[in-house]
Amino acid sequence: MWFMTTTDSKSNAVARALSPAQIGGRRQTGVTLETRHLSRKVGPRAVVDDVSVQVFAGEILAIVGPSGAGKSSFLRLLNRLDEPTSGAILLKSEDYRSIAPQDLRRRVGMVMQTAHLFPGTVSSNIAFGPRQRGEVLTTERIESLLNRVGLPEFAERDVGYLSGGEAQRVALSRALANAPEVLLADEPTSALDEHSVRAIEELILGIVQERQMTCVIVTHNRAQALRLAGRTMVMEAGRLVAIGPTREVLHDS
Repeated sequence: MWFMTTTDSKSNAVARALSPAQIGGRRQTGVTLETRHLSRKVGPRAVVDDVSVQVFAGEILAIVGPSGAGKSSFLRLLNRLDEPTSGAILLKSEDYRSIAPQDLRRRVGMVMQTAHLFPGTVSSNIAFGPRQRGEVLTTERIESLLNRVGLPEFAERDVGYLSGGEAQRVALSRALANAPEVLLADEPTSALDEHSVRAIEELILGIVQERQMTCVIVTHNRAQALRLAGRTMVMEAGRLVAIGPTREVLHDS
C-alpha cells in the first residue's frame, strides 16, 4: 500500500497548509516551486489532472504512485519538456512561461532514469550546458564537480566506457554545472545496483543540503522515498491524492 487513505479534494490544500518548519523535521524557508491547478491532456485522457503543490527551498519531495499515475508526466511539465493544457507553474513566484526555455532549463535541472550522455568525453558533457550560453567552464571547475560526485580524474574518459553508476554521476554533474535552483530526478537509480543506488542517494542528499536546492524525485522505491524525502506526494490517474510527511503518507500497511 503506497499511501494513507485520507485523500480527497482537500489534498491539494494540504501542501499549502504545511509550514516550512513542519517539513521532514527540518526547517525550510521560501517556496521555490509551485504548481496551481496544473493539468495536461493527451487526447481525451488527463495525464496530469488539477495538481496544486508548493515545494520549498532545501526540500526533497518524492512523487510515488502506481505505473501510469502521471508521475513522470508531472515532472516533465516542471521544466517545460511538455506543455500543460491548463494551470500555472511558478518558479520563485515567477510564471515560468515568462522565462526563456533555455534559462528555465538552466534553473531547473533534470536527471533521468538513463543518463543520456552525449558521445565524447566526460568533461565535454559537463561543459555542454554552460557552453550553450557562452560560458566556458575551467578545467578546475570541471574537476571540482567531478570530485563532488566521487569521480576524480574522470574528465577525459570516454562516456562509452562508464558503468551505469558512473554515467549517472556524470549526468548529475552535468546538471549541477548549470547551478540550478531546482533538481528534478525521474527514477534516477532504478537501473543501478544497490551500492550505486545508495551512493547516488547520498550525493543527492548532500548536494541539496549544501546548496539549499529544491529537489523533486519520482520513485517506485518506497524505502528510497523514506530515506530521501521529507514529504511525499502520491499520484493516481493523474491526480494528487495524498501529500504530507513521508512517514505518514507511506505508513506501514
